[in-house]
Formats: sequence, structure tokens, C-alpha cells
Amino acid sequence: GSHAQLEDTAPRIVEHPTDVLVSKGEPATLSCKAEGRPAPVVEWYKDGERVETDREDPRSHRTLLPGGSLFFLRILHGRRGKPDEGVYVCVARNYLGEATSRNASLEVAGE
Repeated sequence: GSHAQLEDTAPRIVEHPTDVLVSKGEPATLSCKAEGRPAPVVEWYKDGERVETDREDPRSHRTLLPGGSLFFLRILHGRRGKPDEGVYVCVARNYLGEATSRNASLEVAGE
């Protein structure tokens, strides 16, 4: 029999990241799950800047998980500031378009 051709669909975010409060040096995960056909590519932005993960920089402490979530091996926090703190969004793209998640803030707990 003939199978119905599955239609390509633009991405949509099915799991949005939520605000997290993390102690410095602890791991953290910002969730994001997107659906679409073809499977969308997920990128993260923090305060409007693209977040580099270990795919671009093997020494990065941030890993893009297979589902699209962003995993921090440990939250960096130094005297000069809190480099991981900020507002994150995940963006899922394929050739039909893109979808942007809600904003999630990552805060580092006080000393």
C-alpha cells in the first residue's frame, strides 16, 4: 500500500526551559525540547548572545544534550562575576522556520 507522505513541519518548542537557581560549582540543566520535521537544530542564546557548547569548543563546560537541553557541568562563578548567570532562550530551526522558547533566568545562589 502507499504510505501517506509525512509532511515537513516547522519547529515548535514542546518543553520550555524554566528559571533555575544554582549554587556555584554545581551542575545545572536548562531544558528544551523541540519537534519538527526535519528534526530542528537547537541553539541557545544568553542575553542575546549565542552560547558556545562543547561542540564548538571541546573545553567548554556546557554541553548540548541530544534532545536540545543545555547542561552545565558546573556553574562558573568567579571574583569577576557570574559568567553563567543571565537570561537564556533556546531557538529551534529547520528550513521551514524557527521557534523560540520562553525566557529562563539562571541565577547563581549567594555565597
